[in-house]
Amino acid sequence: MKVIFDKIASTTKNAKISRESLLSPEVPAEDGIVVAVRVIGTKSVYNSVEDLHGRMTPLNDGDILAAVLGSRRALRGYAGVVPDRVRVGDKLDILNLGGIVGKCTAGNPELGPPLKAEVLGVVLSFPYLGERTGVPATIKNNAVPCADKLEPSAPIVYVAGSCMQAGKTSACCEIIRVLSRRGRRVGAAKLTGVSLLRDTLGMTDRGAAFSLSFTDAGMASTSEAVAVRVSKGLINALNKEKPDCLVVELGDGIMGEYGVQAILSDPELMAAGTAHVLCATDPVAAWGCAELYRNRFKLPVHIISGPATDNSVGKDFVEKQIGVPALNARLDPEALGAAVENLLWPAAA
Repeated sequence: MKVIFDKIASTTKNAKISRESLLSPEVPAEDGIVVAVRVIGTKSVYNSVEDLHGRMTPLNDGDILAAVLGSRRALRGYAGVVPDRVRVGDKLDILNLGGIVGKCTAGNPELGPPLKAEVLGVVLSFPYLGERTGVPATIKNNAVPCADKLEPSAPIVYVAGSCMQAGKTSACCEIIRVLSRRGRRVGAAKLTGVSLLRDTLGMTDRGAAFSLSFTDAGMASTSEAVAVRVSKGLINALNKEKPDCLVVELGDGIMGEYGVQAILSDPELMAAGTAHVLCATDPVAAWGCAELYRNRFKLPVHIISGPATDNSVGKDFVEKQIGVPALNARLDPEALGAAVENLLWPAAA
């Protein structure tokens, strides 16, 4: 069967899907497999998909979409899994803006039920010249290899947070902007979360010389089982570009299910970390994150940012009760960037 896609989701990028593609009805029920689906119905919220250029495009009833089978475990979004079996005609749920589809296991009252999509088949790729038999397309093709060992690295700035939407990406972007304007060659990455180009594109827009995410490593989303190996592979790849430093975001929250705790517990990854920036939604979250860092992970907290520092009330609490500088990425980005630079290169400050 041949299809012409109306939309190709950003999560498919490693698979290099053509607008006109051939399908097979034999769909492997595996994370990362690229499937063709037909959108069913419309919504007034959470009704878009990010395309290969990072542009959000609306999903309309009947659209043929190239999507990716995957899982999601979001507190403020949908949670879902890859079903045990996927057949043509099955109805799946669109789980995120990057075009991941699966079986929704938990919703969100602010978003309403997820959009449904009918499975049309698995997209076929033809990796071997002259071969007429296609194989199921997967985002594991052309992926940055995972690694068991971290090679010597440029100093790393780790940006973690209490939850999704805690200001992590904003903090990363402003740190990158300040450092790059001061002549530093900055590499950037998003190591955990669920696939979306928007975050790493934002880092590039702010001055990162190069950026990668776990999607480049062939993952629709991360978990404790894969996060460390994925992170080491991405950091090794970034270091081949000879950066002065790396600014990396640990997507979702410290206590989430995308593997942040595994990364913070890995001796090799933490040994390469020179600066730790925590983003928190409120003072209690800031306190809890700092306690986790100090007591569970035995790590320093150098800076706290995020909505907890949006005004003097939160800032005073952070600095007086937690004993950490409170630097807001939106209100005082220059001070945040300068503080990180001082941590990376004390003699330059």
